[in-house]
Amino acid sequence: MSKVELIATATFGLEAVVAEELKDLGYEQVAIENGKVTFTADESAICRTNLWLRTADRVRLKVGEFEALTFDELFEKTRALPWADLLPENSAFPVDGKSVKSTLFSISDCQAIVKKAVVESMKKRYHKEWFAEDGPEYKIEVSLLKDTATITIDTSGEGLHKRGYRTGGGEAPLRETLAAALVRLARWKPDITLIDPMCGSGTIPIEAALMGLNIAPGMNRTFISEQWPTIEKNHWHEARRETHDLADYNRELDVTGTDINNDVIEIARKNALEAGVEDAIHFQARPLSELSSKKKYGKIICNPPYGERLNTLRETEKLYKQMGKLFKKLDTWSFYIITAHENFEALFGKKASKRRKLYHGNIRVQYYQYFGPRPPRR
Repeated sequence: MSKVELIATATFGLEAVVAEELKDLGYEQVAIENGKVTFTADESAICRTNLWLRTADRVRLKVGEFEALTFDELFEKTRALPWADLLPENSAFPVDGKSVKSTLFSISDCQAIVKKAVVESMKKRYHKEWFAEDGPEYKIEVSLLKDTATITIDTSGEGLHKRGYRTGGGEAPLRETLAAALVRLARWKPDITLIDPMCGSGTIPIEAALMGLNIAPGMNRTFISEQWPTIEKNHWHEARRETHDLADYNRELDVTGTDINNDVIEIARKNALEAGVEDAIHFQARPLSELSSKKKYGKIICNPPYGERLNTLRETEKLYKQMGKLFKKLDTWSFYIITAHENFEALFGKKASKRRKLYHGNIRVQYYQYFGPRPPRR
C-alpha cells in the first residue's frame, strides 16, 4: 500500500468535527458525507488516525465503491477489486454488511456473495481452492446505500471510543467520542477553566484533560491493523513514538468535575488514573447548589439527566430550573449543555446562543450553547 483511501466513520452530527480533526492532523483531502468522512493519505495515516482521532467511531480502509442493482453485479465488481494485494494468503476475512434504501436488501445474501467473490479473486493469485483463514484478521464490510455498494476493511477493531480507561460508569454514561466532541464544539482551550458540575464517571473532564495534555486517546490500546503484515511495522513504531513525543504531561490545567454522588466520584477518579490524567483534574463530591468559581471566565460543559422516565421527569425539570438560576450567577461564563428534553430552554430560562442536533446512542439530543463575553486578550 502507498496512497490509500480511508473512511473515518462518525455519529450523525459529528462529521464536520471529525473532518476538522483530520485537517488538524495534516490530511487536507477530506469529503464529508452522512455518517462518514472520506480522505486520501499514505498508509501511515491508518496508524496515526487510529491513535489520534477523538471523535470518530472507527477508521476503515476503502477497497472499492460501485453501483450494484443485482447479485451478479455485486459479485463481479467485488471480485474485480485487488484483494490479493490487500489480504495475505492465510488472512481471516469475515464479512459484515448493511443495506439502506437499496434493491439488494438481504444483508445475509450480500455478505455471502461478497465472501465468495473475495475467495474467487484470491484463488487466481494464490492458486488455491481453499483458505484456512488462520492468520491476521481483516474484517470486510459491504455497505449498500441507495444501490451504491461501498466495500471497506476495518482497521480499528474495537470502536475508537474504547480508550481503555473506563473502569466503571454511572447511569447512561456518555461515549468517550461524544464527550470529546462536546469539548471540541465548546472551543475549550487548555488555558480556560472548565467545570462539569454533574460529571458522573468523569468522561467529559477526562476527555478535556487528554486534549489539554495532548495525549493521544488511542495511546494505551491496540488496533486490529497492528497485526497486518501489509502495513510496515515501522509506521506503527513511528506513530506511537509521535504520541509520546507530543504529550505534554507537565502542562497545568484547571479542570474540575463534581457530582452529588460520592460513589461515582470515586469511579471518576479511578477512570482518570487509568487515563493518566488524575493530576490534571480536581474531582469532588458536591451538590449542584454549591456551584461556584473564583475565576471570572470559564466554561461549563455538562450532560445532565434527561428525565426520560415519567417518575424522574418532574425532578429533571426542577433541576433545569435550578441550573438556570445557578448558572446565571456566573454571568461572564459560557455554558454547554446536552439534553433530549424539548423544553430545556424554557426551563433553563434563557434561549441558547446556538443549538446543534446530535445523537447520544439512539437518543436524539440538542447541544445548547450559551456564549459568554469574550475574555480580554492577555
